Amino acid sequence: MPAIDDLIPLNPEDRAILALESSTIAGHTCKVVRLGGRDQLSVERLRVLVSERIARAPALTRRLGGSAAEPGWVADERFDVAEHVLAAPVAGPVDHAGLLALVGELFEQRLDRTRPLWRMDVAALTDGGSALVWRIHHALADGTASLRYARTLLWDHDPETAMSAAQMSAAHAADEVRRRAHLAGFLAREYVRGARRSPLDGPIGTRREVAFAAVSLPDLHDCVRNLCGATVNDGVLAIVTGALARWVRMRHGHLGTIRVKVPVSLHHEGDHSANHDSFFSVAVPLRKTDPVARLRMIQTETRARKAAHDARYREHLLRELSAVPSLEHFVTRLDRSPRTFALNVSNVPGPRAPVSVLNAPVEHLYSIAEIAEHHALRVSAISLADVLCFGLCADAEVIDQLHLLAEGIETEAQALHDAAR
Repeated sequence: MPAIDDLIPLNPEDRAILALESSTIAGHTCKVVRLGGRDQLSVERLRVLVSERIARAPALTRRLGGSAAEPGWVADERFDVAEHVLAAPVAGPVDHAGLLALVGELFEQRLDRTRPLWRMDVAALTDGGSALVWRIHHALADGTASLRYARTLLWDHDPETAMSAAQMSAAHAADEVRRRAHLAGFLAREYVRGARRSPLDGPIGTRREVAFAAVSLPDLHDCVRNLCGATVNDGVLAIVTGALARWVRMRHGHLGTIRVKVPVSLHHEGDHSANHDSFFSVAVPLRKTDPVARLRMIQTETRARKAAHDARYREHLLRELSAVPSLEHFVTRLDRSPRTFALNVSNVPGPRAPVSVLNAPVEHLYSIAEIAEHHALRVSAISLADVLCFGLCADAEVIDQLHLLAEGIETEAQALHDAAR
């Protein structure tokens, strides 16, 4: 048994994420690495690779331990890579539909809390390539940390994907007077509750469905910049909103405005914490049919949030309120309310250059994130060189025909591209 000195206490974010896990919600995230090449990835070779590099990621050899009063991470003295890198539970090679089904089934399963909270499943593909389905508990890593682990354990070469300190660091808080004035406006913007229920608000079960989409990153970057000086993230929100509007028109009919939660990484350069995220939210119009008008509205919203540093202030505000015992439950409910936001859309920068695993090129890199109670859809975008990959995760009972949403993302990206010509 590790000595008490070896205990690394859980930070508040990790404790909150662990507390979220329930009979219907699994607390992990997932990276799906689709490899090309003629040779299929060998589980044995992957185990050797991970074994050789695991010392560079000691957090991945720790399990939950400590006591109820002082939970934390402790070294797993029985750590065995063979228990974490396995052949996927399928009879043989899978096609695209089979891969989606496999990812959905694996995502429904819980990670073993008596071991380090991650697992890689390797599946052969019918086209001759392979897919690596890597689940990591969100208490162990957020999106930024997950990519750091991928660089450490998997990529043959580090493509220098780290963002600059200026990009990753948030601005310092203003003086107290300005800070208090900002918080008043922040509360009005972020926690106003909509009068209508979102079409994504429903009772969450245990079944998951996933879908993938991919668009050209340079094309999206250039067209949104040329149209109105918007950012790639604005473009991501615009095409996801357009896809959702198409799905709502086909399935529900009512088109209104929903609030989208946009996660923001608060990691600093050299920051090794596993989880450090915040977010701001924007109201996005579903009734807008003009893709350029939709993009401009979203750009106006996000520009205001960024200028006011809403993500940083949200983190400070909720920490301060949560420290008051009588307010802790109120803050938790407010932070997760389906009326506070309807959809979570994340966009994480991935490798800027092509990468490979054991000389097999990574053709696509998808991120799948868990949904939440009354939030039946989650969309995660991650870049890989010139490709922007979208991973969609949904409750299979609340969101039907998820593939239409994925197809809509690609259609909306093409519509913006056509408009910019």
